Amino acid sequence: MSFEFGRHLHITIFGQSHAKAIGVVMDGLPAGEMIDFSAVESFMSRRAPGKNVLTTERNEPDFPVILSGICNDRTCGAPVCMMIENQDPRPKDYVAIQDIPRPMHADYPAYIKSGGYNDIRGGGPYSGRMTAPLCLAGAVCLQLLANRGIKIAAHIASVADVQDQLFDPVAVDASQMDSLLSRNFPVLNEKAGEEMRERIQAAKLDQDSVGGVIEAAAIGFPAGYGDPMFDGLENRLAQVLFGIPAVKGLEFGAGFSSTKMRGSEHNDPFYFSETGEIRTRTNHHGGILGGISTGMPIILRVAFKPTPSIGKEQDSVSFSRKENVKLTIQGRHDPCVVLRAVPVVEAAIAVVLLDYLL
Repeated sequence: MSFEFGRHLHITIFGQSHAKAIGVVMDGLPAGEMIDFSAVESFMSRRAPGKNVLTTERNEPDFPVILSGICNDRTCGAPVCMMIENQDPRPKDYVAIQDIPRPMHADYPAYIKSGGYNDIRGGGPYSGRMTAPLCLAGAVCLQLLANRGIKIAAHIASVADVQDQLFDPVAVDASQMDSLLSRNFPVLNEKAGEEMRERIQAAKLDQDSVGGVIEAAAIGFPAGYGDPMFDGLENRLAQVLFGIPAVKGLEFGAGFSSTKMRGSEHNDPFYFSETGEIRTRTNHHGGILGGISTGMPIILRVAFKPTPSIGKEQDSVSFSRKENVKLTIQGRHDPCVVLRAVPVVEAAIAVVLLDYLL
């Protein structure tokens, strides 16, 4: 079981959903980097549960406890270790399902893999709660990237059948990106955002859930980073993004829509800009060619499945009795994970890009 990532910046995530604490170790950060922990806490608040009527009622402030690697708000060269104490676990909600796997959760394969010793409480290490330490690492990486002229932001591209407008793939608006970071419901079109809220609320009232898509952009990342074949920039972004529970799909640039184009439509013509940089007039490639960055905005979209924990009665099985049973899931769950996943996607991208730059 791997909770590690990185070649130059080594990230290790530890803990479980209902354990005493969760956290992250970051080894490889340069010494002397100033870290604004008020900005870290602000970033964490965007992912934290219990802040919105459309999210789970679990109330976790997610304030980090710094155990090592920081001295006078600067990195000192030692591994940075940050911990979040779980303050509002409710393990009793999961006693009844110790013997009954929840549909579309990791319960069944985890039971088989561990021989029945998996931590069922909140999903244990398979829980979306484990994205909190990823966000801690990402919040630090975002600051180091910003110091190097690189900006990352994401928005809710769709919920159920409602679509938001997309980023301009050639000239992503930096001020538009900044405004997204301060919105409680990060969308580019407020009318679409209101319709998305209605879909989520309707699913919640029906004891059900909905999925959606998050679009993210990174601007200012220089050309020439990455490798072909198995160590490409897309590959390593995918590795971390698919580490986010509930992610079921990923596309870069034009993605799946490129299958409906001819080569003459899909190809991005090169040209010299007024500043002498080589750019492309369109950006169907999403800022990556041959696994290597081109200097154009990195554009990607991540698909999230509907939250599998729903209040409706479902079919399952009993491990011990070896019979079919009915299951009604109790507890506190998001009717749509997409809202709280926006900063998680930003964090995942930040971790990968900084690893390359280092």
